[in-house]
Amino acid sequence: MTTKPVSHATTETSGVWRVITASSVGTLIEWYDFYIFGSLATILSAQFFPKDNPTAGFLSTLATFAAGFIVRPFGALVFGRLGDLVGRKYTFLLTLVLMGGSTFLIGCVPGYESIGMLAPALVLLLRLIQGLALGGEYGGAATYVAEHSPEGKRGYFTSFIQTTATLGLFVSLGVILLTRQTLGTDVFNAWGWRVPFILSAILVGVSIYIRLRMSESPIFQKIKAEGKISTNPLKESFGKKANLKMVLLALFGATAGQGVIWYTGQFYALSFIQKICNVEFAQSNYIIALALLVATPFFVIFGGLSDRIGRRNIMLAGMLLGVLTYRPIYRAMYSLADTTQKTELTFRQSIETKKERVEGTDEFKTTTSAVRYYDDGTVYREIQPQPGSALTAVSKEVTLGNEAFWLMTVLVLVQVLYVTMVYGPIAAFLVELFPTRIRYTSMSLPYHIGNGVFGGLTPFIATSLVETANKTGSLDSYLQGLWYPIGIAAVCLIIGALYIDKKQYKTVED
Repeated sequence: MTTKPVSHATTETSGVWRVITASSVGTLIEWYDFYIFGSLATILSAQFFPKDNPTAGFLSTLATFAAGFIVRPFGALVFGRLGDLVGRKYTFLLTLVLMGGSTFLIGCVPGYESIGMLAPALVLLLRLIQGLALGGEYGGAATYVAEHSPEGKRGYFTSFIQTTATLGLFVSLGVILLTRQTLGTDVFNAWGWRVPFILSAILVGVSIYIRLRMSESPIFQKIKAEGKISTNPLKESFGKKANLKMVLLALFGATAGQGVIWYTGQFYALSFIQKICNVEFAQSNYIIALALLVATPFFVIFGGLSDRIGRRNIMLAGMLLGVLTYRPIYRAMYSLADTTQKTELTFRQSIETKKERVEGTDEFKTTTSAVRYYDDGTVYREIQPQPGSALTAVSKEVTLGNEAFWLMTVLVLVQVLYVTMVYGPIAAFLVELFPTRIRYTSMSLPYHIGNGVFGGLTPFIATSLVETANKTGSLDSYLQGLWYPIGIAAVCLIIGALYIDKKQYKTVED
């Protein structure tokens, strides 16, 4: 009887799962830290920016959120180089500490009313540190897991790392909703929003303990022992024409399209539901959270499938579906919350008046809400401030009826399924493009430009396009923001279809 030879990169299955667990816990917490800011954008805009122009404040918050994405490629260069020189383990341990510390400090920054413009300046600085840290985290975690995975199952095992980004968003939404429900809406809006940020210190402490017990990648240990470590990973990655070509192909044929699909299906969907559809805060977060919960296993399904049929076709199919269906999906989402298309129950109209003390002052805010009810269970509130009230902005709030709520959740779920198609296989795809000695550096840069810059700017650019369309009176102005992700995904789809091999397999040990 013959025994099938085992690659030196292959560990026992239990060992692989220990590696995945240790890597995933830390990466999930980093994504949680990074995305809590985006999940709370509507509240943070009132905390760190002047309240006299809510739209400008919200766009400024999105811009601050996007700044963390813009610097991610720089983090990829700094920490990618460090990971190829020193090792995978200690590099993404360092990124975890930086991310956790920055998130904790954002929860401690005083608001605009206390320290003026210093507040948004400090938050911006901390967001930049977060972005740098995340720029070094993902490449390290994906490389570490891939270098422990059996050949032929790399897509399956690395797909568990891919779930952490969505699970991090899911956890952030869960913590936010639990904190809000425990403290109450008014307390949460006043200071309770800080709790999810401060809580990250505990989560990071647990993750640091777990990661300290990890060993270095066996592949990296081997090339280090053989003296094959790159002396200049940046030069080898981007100074050599052959490798630079693969970096550019990874960016414009895969990660840019993957990035806009990822952020459209999750973050822009949340922003659209809250700011354009005016759906009530808690209900909008429940919609996203439910869609994420149902869709998350599909990261693993598509990652495993990519081991059998190749990475390219699955990723490109996700981009194609986004290009073809985003506008119909968002038109349907808008119509679910559009009360002009519903039958009002006029006999149930009511007026609600509420007077409350403004937290930390002797002023009171008084609001009058005109409440309207519709035959599908939808409730619409238009909240008007009374003269002399500390509250100056008019706000609109739609609470969807049961059927509309579930239909909205399904529409978001469809978008998140596109996300799982493009994101599930991409870690294995990137790892297989580059040699071990410069893998951390080479894969991190195109990933973080595509995902961080092209993708991370999606909520800000899309919202800005909608605002511009509103001012110019464009037809279907609420859909104009979709041209950005559709355009990027279409270009990436064409390049990927033309230039990426149908099957991209490579021995990770080189």
